[in-house]
Order: sequence, then structure tokens, then C-alpha cells
Amino acid sequence: MKLWERVVEARLRKVVEICEQQYGFMPRKSTTDPIFALRNLMEKYRDGQRELHCVFVDLEKAYDRVPREELWYCMRKSGVAEKYVRVVQDMYERGRTVVRCAVGQTKKFKVEVGLHQGSALSPFLFAIVMDQLSEEVRQESPWTMMFAEDIVICSESREQVEENLERWRFALERRGMKVSRSKTEYMCVNEREGSGTVRLQGEEVKNVQEFKYLGSTVQSNGESGKEVKKRVQAG
Repeated sequence: MKLWERVVEARLRKVVEICEQQYGFMPRKSTTDPIFALRNLMEKYRDGQRELHCVFVDLEKAYDRVPREELWYCMRKSGVAEKYVRVVQDMYERGRTVVRCAVGQTKKFKVEVGLHQGSALSPFLFAIVMDQLSEEVRQESPWTMMFAEDIVICSESREQVEENLERWRFALERRGMKVSRSKTEYMCVNEREGSGTVRLQGEEVKNVQEFKYLGSTVQSNGESGKEVKKRVQAG
């Protein structure tokens, strides 16, 4: 099955063009690229003694929440031929699952939402969905980087980053995705006194001095000391 999924993925990649802001599961891209870009941006604003406002957006159970109808829509909108849409639909039509509990397990039943866990094809299908859902938002929020479901939004002002966060929330949640209020965090580089807070639908976003972005610790002072120390200790 995985071999067939790889074949389908290769066919889809030939026709689907994913935006430059998406680094996840893209050829010749890795976590190193967005980490470097973010650090470079933070250092630039630190050295220029200007504020840079960043929001690290967390999506709740991202793969599990993708509506199947939304997946078909995004594939078609991305230029995927109908025959390949039907191929993927067939993979999902045949899929069944069971729920295990203390007293046994249920009969097999069909699941109407979410991407297949462990599928070789799911990461690219998710990239297609994210690319289409964020198409309009990216025009208003150009300083945005994505690595699969990991999103970081940057702006020169608190007000602007808050507006962009709301745009992302609306774009994602109207199509079945959900932004985690408890795990989404805000960081201000070179923060001045009284810069204020960022809110999402009236709820204050947690303000942090450091954040582990794609496994690398970034700090609000724009320094890399903690990450360097961690790497030295790791050998």
C-alpha cells in the first residue's frame, strides 16, 4: 500500500505547486530553513533595536480534523486531475477503523473526517489543504512560515500580528480546523515596556520569553545562547 501511496504522491507533486512559505515535506527543504529564516529575522530586529512580534500557532489534532470534502475540494482547486482525486477517494472509501476499550472493541466503521495516520501520502495531502486554506490569508500576512501544521506569524506591530492571527483563525476554523488557545504562544523580540498583549477572540495569548520552534529554542532577546549550550551538551 505504501508503495502505491508513493506513486500517487509523485504524480500529485508534478501538478501541485505549494507556496514558498510551506517548508514541511517539500523537496530540498527541512526544519533548518524556517529556523534559520526566523533567527535571521529576529537578529535583524534586535540589532536595529526594533520590535518584532511573533505568534506560534498550534493546531489541535491537525491531521485528524481535516474534513474529507475539504480535502477533495482543495485537491481540485490545486489542479489535481479528477482521476487522481478519485484514486485518493477510493483509498479513503475503503478505510475502516475500530475503537478498543476495556470491554473489547467495536465493529469496523467508516470515518468521515481526518487523514490516514501513518500513510505515506498524508503529509503531502495536508500540505495541499493548508496551501489552499491559507491562500487569501498569506496575502495579508506575508511574514508567515509553515512547517506542516506548525505556523509562525511575524509582524512589526502587536496590532498587526493580532489581526493576522485572527485572519488565520477564521480561515482555518471555518473549514474544520481548530487553533489551540492553550498552546498558541506569543513572543516579542526587543520588547519595549508597555508593548501590550495579543488576544485571540478576547482571550489573552500566553506571552513567552522563549519558544521551542521545530526543536530549536528561540529567545525573545534574539540570542542563540540556550540553543548553542544545548547542542554543546548533546555533543
